[in-house]
Amino acid sequence: MNKEITHSSEIRVRFAECDPLGIVWHGNYIQFFEDGREAFGRHHGISYLHQKANNFSTPIVSSKCEHRLPLRYGDVATIKATYIDSPAAKMIFKYEILNPEGNVVCTGETVQVFVELEGNLSLILPDFFRQWKIKMGLLNV
Repeated sequence: MNKEITHSSEIRVRFAECDPLGIVWHGNYIQFFEDGREAFGRHHGISYLHQKANNFSTPIVSSKCEHRLPLRYGDVATIKATYIDSPAAKMIFKYEILNPEGNVVCTGETVQVFVELEGNLSLILPDFFRQWKIKMGLLNV
C-alpha cells in the first residue's frame, strides 16, 4: 500500500506571470508546481538544500500538467503537493492548484530521480532519503 504525504502552500499571482489579458501564462504552472514542491520539502525536511548537503540533486525526468480554469493577476492560489511513495529510487509528486474560490485550476505530476552531484544516477535509495522515508513512516526499520 502506497502512502501519500501532502503539504499545502499559497502563492500570489504576480504581474510578470500573466499574459496581456491578465491570465497566468500556461508555462508558469510548472513553476507553481516547483513552488509547492519546495514548500513541501521545507515543511517535511527533504528540501533541495538538504539533498545537496547529502551530495545529491533530483532532476525532473517527467512532468505532466492539465489545465482546467485560469488564474488571474493578484489571485491567491493554493498549491497542494502530494508525495506519492514508490519503492524505486525516485520522487513522485502530484499537484492540485486551487483558485481563491477553492476550484481546481490545474493538476499535474512530476517524477524526479536521484543523481549524485558528480553526475552518477542512483538506482538505489540514497541513505538520507531512506532515513527520511523511515522518519515519515514510509519504510519499516
